[in-house]
Amino acid sequence: MRDLNITQSITARDAASLEKYFSDIAREPTINTEEEVLLARKIRQGDLSALHRLVKANLRFVVSVAKKYQHQGIPMGDLISEGNLGLLEAAKRFDETRGFKFISYAVWWIRQRIMEALLDKTRMIRLPANQVDMIVHVNRATGVLEQRLERLPVQDEIAAFLETAEWKVKEALHVAPFTHSYDKADTPGNDGYSLLDRLHTDEPGIEGLLEAYQLKQQLDDLLNKLNDAERSVVFYHYGLDGHSELSAPEIGNRLGISAERVRQLRNRSIDKLRESANLQKLEI
Repeated sequence: MRDLNITQSITARDAASLEKYFSDIAREPTINTEEEVLLARKIRQGDLSALHRLVKANLRFVVSVAKKYQHQGIPMGDLISEGNLGLLEAAKRFDETRGFKFISYAVWWIRQRIMEALLDKTRMIRLPANQVDMIVHVNRATGVLEQRLERLPVQDEIAAFLETAEWKVKEALHVAPFTHSYDKADTPGNDGYSLLDRLHTDEPGIEGLLEAYQLKQQLDDLLNKLNDAERSVVFYHYGLDGHSELSAPEIGNRLGISAERVRQLRNRSIDKLRESANLQKLEI
C-alpha cells in the first residue's frame, strides 16, 4: 500500500479532490486500545512515526465530525484540514494513563479547531474584538470543563472557570453565529444557529457519532480475524461498507462458489466473530 504523506493528510484542501483524499484515508488500518497506549508512550518519547500512525489511523473520524459543520460558509476541505490540526494536537497531548480512549479525548480538539475556524471566517468580522475574544474564551473553557467534568458544563460553571460574569458567558453563547457568509436568513445553508444552539443540539449527535465510530473500529478488529473468503461473505451478507445485502445464491454468483458453500462460510464466520467478541467482552 502506498504510504500516505502526513502533510497532505493534514492539509486536505491541497488534495486534487476530496474523493481521492477519502479513498486514501479509507485504506489506513485502524488501531486497537492496546496500540493506542503503546503509541502514546512512544509519542511522549519524541517518536514522530508513532505520532503519524496515531493521527493517520483516526483521519476518518475527522471527516465524520467535519460533515456535521457543512454549509456554514467554509468549504468541506477546509473544515477537514482544521479538524486534522485538532487531531494532531490531541495526539501530541494524549495521556493514556487517564483511562480515556484516544478518540474520546481527541473529539474536543477536533471540534474546537473547526468551531474556531467558523468563528474566524464567517460573520465574526462584524462583531467587536472584545466579543470575539469572549466567544473564543468561552469555547475553549467549554472544552476544558467538558474533559474535566465528563459532561457539558452549564453557564455558571463556565463563568466561574473564566472568573467573569455569567451574563457575559450567556451573551457570548448567543451572539456567536454559525451562518452562511452571505448573511441572509433565506440563504441556502444558513440555519441561523448560535453557538448556544450548537452546544445543546449537536453534542448528542457528536456523542452518537463517537460511539458509532468506536463500534466500527471494534467491528473492523473482529473482521480482521477472518480470512478473505469469510470476510467477503460477511460483507455481502450483512451489507457492510456500502455493499447491498445479498442472498446466499447471489453471494455465490459473485464469488464463484455454491450457495451451500456460502452458508458454510457464513456460519463459520459468525462462530469466529462471536468467539472473538466474547474474548473482548463485546456483544454480537
